[in-house]
Amino acid sequence: MSALVVGAGTMGAGIAQALAQGGLQVTLVDVDPEALGKAEAAIHGSLDRLAVRRRLKQPMSAILARIATVVDPGGETLTLGDSPSVVIESVPEEEAIKRRVLARVEASVPADTLIASNTSSTPISELATSFARPERFVGLHFFNPVPMMSIVEVIAGEHSADEAIERAVALVGRLRKDPVVVRRDVPGFVLNRIAMAASNEAIRLVSDGVVSAADVDRGVKGAFGWKMGPLETADLVGLDVVLASREQVHRRTGEARFEPPPLLRQLVEDGHLGRKTGRGFHEYGED
Repeated sequence: MSALVVGAGTMGAGIAQALAQGGLQVTLVDVDPEALGKAEAAIHGSLDRLAVRRRLKQPMSAILARIATVVDPGGETLTLGDSPSVVIESVPEEEAIKRRVLARVEASVPADTLIASNTSSTPISELATSFARPERFVGLHFFNPVPMMSIVEVIAGEHSADEAIERAVALVGRLRKDPVVVRRDVPGFVLNRIAMAASNEAIRLVSDGVVSAADVDRGVKGAFGWKMGPLETADLVGLDVVLASREQVHRRTGEARFEPPPLLRQLVEDGHLGRKTGRGFHEYGED
C-alpha cells in the first residue's frame, strides 16, 4: 500500500512519518525544496527520540527507507512515481489553496484512490464541491505532534461514501491510532471545538492578569491530566495557525466562544508565533 502526502510542513512531515511507521510506502511532496529538507530533518529527529525511548517497533532505517521526498513543480497535475492508494492533503489552512491542490490531486490519481484533507477547520463538504467524485473524499484530521498523538478525526462530508469512511477508519487503525468518526460536518469538527473554547478561556484569563501562562498550563495538566497545557499546545502548533483556524470557525459559526482573544491576535501581529519564533505565550531558548 502506498500513500502520497501533499505539503511538507509540520503536520505533513508528521503524517508521512506515521504512515511509514504503519508500513506504507510514502511520497512527501512540496513546492518548496527547503520545506522538504526541514521535513526530512524533523522526521529523523522524531524517530531518534522514539528510538531512545524504545518506542520504535522496527528499525529506524526501515521506516526512513519507506519515505521519498519529491519537489512538486506546481503544474496542473502531480507527477507521481506510483499510483497511491491514499492521498492526504496537508497544505496551509487556506481554503483557496486547499481547493487548488485537491483539484490537482483528483486529476492526477486513479478513480479508486481515497483522497483526504488534513484540514482542522474547513468543512469537508465545502472542499468537496469542486470534486468530480466527492464520494471518495473525507477528512482525516491528525493532531500535533502526529507521531505521538493517538487520536485521528475521520470526518464524513455530505457526499462521502460509507466505503470511503470505512477505508479511512481502517487506515487510522493500521497506524495504531484511534479514529473518532465525525458523522456531521460542522466547522471545527469535534475535538478542535472543545479545545478552542477551553484555550480561548485560558488566554482571556492570562490577558486579564488572573493567572500566568505557566500556571494555567501547569494547572490544566495537573488537574485534568492533559499531557500539554492549552497555551503550550498553541505555541507548538504555531499561533498564526491557531489564529487562522479560530477566525475561520468563528466566521462560520458566529459564536462568541470561538472568537480569537485580542492577546492571541496581538502576539501574531508582533511576530511571536510560538516555538518556531522562540516566543509565544512562553519563551523558548535554543535547543
